[in-house]
Amino acid sequence: MVNAPLALLAELTHRCPLRCPYCSNPVELSRASAELATAEWARVFREAADLGCLQVHLSGGEPTARRDIVEIVAAAHEAGLYTNLITAGVLLDAALMQRLVAAGLDHVQLSVQDAEEAGAERIGGMKGAHARKADAARLVREAGLPLTLNAVVHRQNLHNLPALIALALEWGAGRIEVAHVQYYGWALANRAALLPTRAQLDEATRIVEAARAAHRGRLVLDYVVPDYHAARPKACMGGWGSRFLAVSPAGRVLPCHAAESIAGMVFPNVREVSLHEAWYRGEAFERFRGTAWMPPPCRGCANAEKDWGGCRCQAFALTGEAANTDPACVLSPHHGLLAAAVAEAGQAEFRYRGVA
Repeated sequence: MVNAPLALLAELTHRCPLRCPYCSNPVELSRASAELATAEWARVFREAADLGCLQVHLSGGEPTARRDIVEIVAAAHEAGLYTNLITAGVLLDAALMQRLVAAGLDHVQLSVQDAEEAGAERIGGMKGAHARKADAARLVREAGLPLTLNAVVHRQNLHNLPALIALALEWGAGRIEVAHVQYYGWALANRAALLPTRAQLDEATRIVEAARAAHRGRLVLDYVVPDYHAARPKACMGGWGSRFLAVSPAGRVLPCHAAESIAGMVFPNVREVSLHEAWYRGEAFERFRGTAWMPPPCRGCANAEKDWGGCRCQAFALTGEAANTDPACVLSPHHGLLAAAVAEAGQAEFRYRGVA
């Protein structure tokens, strides 16, 4: 039985003023001319609500780069969806914040690259971005909206994890997501510069657990760990085509935001089919849904319906075949690829988009 999805990730655009070297967007970005129009997004939101989605995450790129972002928020609100804006905050000003609130915005998730200005600007590749983020946090707080900080952590900013948690408290966030980089897309190209040591990972885990205890009732800490030091894979997205769907800027319907990184897969488009058709009968969604597709050692494994075979995007990125057992599993014949990547990590320089 296929259950209805709980949430929709609406990737409104790939345009973004930042150049984060861990960007989760595809290596080949969609052009602005290919983006869904306002009316098309409004139809997608109505179909998502009819399908059973409860919330929509408005993302990018940078969603506020779209001139119609207020109209898009209003359309999502009118469809009955809880609206979460996932933003870098650098284009957010008081006038726009006021209009977004009036349109029905419910929540803001603000990304931060580091706890200190110099590190944040080096990682994000944009001067003045950190100060603008602080202003954005203030505007969200003054508007009375709940705020989540999203801190993507890696080898080059993990030393500032305590300061990032302190920043969430300082900026009035009720939640911080401490998310280790996941290595596909542009992040895979920068893996050597980003992948933490095992000692860094263990220390980060200790810091998060201590902060959870210290700030219980004041700050919620979500924690996403990398797979490269793991013995078992995560249940990526709760299982392929199980709880979540995404729509790309050009309208492709995806089981996860990174699915386009799997070469050779053809995904349905909202310009051609409904979300209902894509979710329940789309060939791409059926391909890795459930357990029937699994090869050994996943097939028959006691964890098959717990981790759902791990991440298909990671399996493809590391082995060239999306149906292979996720190398994060110690039983995978490709598990040694992770140890090799950890051993090779340490490169200091990032590769930014447009730079060879």
